[in-house]
This record gives sequence, C-alpha cells and structure tokens, in this order.
Amino acid sequence: MSSLLFEASNILATAPTPSGGVPQPVSNAPGDLTAKVNTVLGIVAWAGTAAGVLGVLVTGAMMAVSAKRGESSEHMSRLGMVLGGCVLVATAGPLVSFVFA
Repeated sequence: MSSLLFEASNILATAPTPSGGVPQPVSNAPGDLTAKVNTVLGIVAWAGTAAGVLGVLVTGAMMAVSAKRGESSEHMSRLGMVLGGCVLVATAGPLVSFVFA
C-alpha cells in the first residue's frame, strides 16, 4: 500500500504543469453597457429603499389606527418583515461585490 502511495506521489510530482499558469478571467464588457447596467441597478436600489421606507410608514400608520380603535393585531411581525427587506436591499450591493470581487 505504501509503495502505491509513493508511486502516486512520484507521478503527481513529475506531471507537466501549464507554462502560462492559471488563466485569469478578464472583463470584456463594453463601457456603454456597464454604464447602462449601473444606471438600472441604481434605479432598482433606489426603488427598493423607497419601498422599504413606504412599508415602515404604512406599518406605523396601521399600528396607530389599530391602537386608536383598541384592536390588537400582529403589526410587529409585519414591521419585522419590512425591516428584514430593508436590510436585504441595503446589503445586496456590498454582498455581491464581496463575493464577485
């Protein structure tokens, strides 16, 4: 068994390696396309932020109306969902740039 491992290590040690090394990916996206994609992503990020702010305002208004009427409702879970969405929208860009950078 040990002679088999020794032979395997000798084969791996003498295996040819590529002379150029490992190829690195290069971005060949045109500048115009990159600018347009960045514009669209900026608009989508702005819309997500606006939707989050609107969601917090609507949830707060519903909590105020329910408190005035004396009704009990599960507004805290709704507020948690809205805030979770806000966190997701706010961290999407940095997470993607961390993973793909």
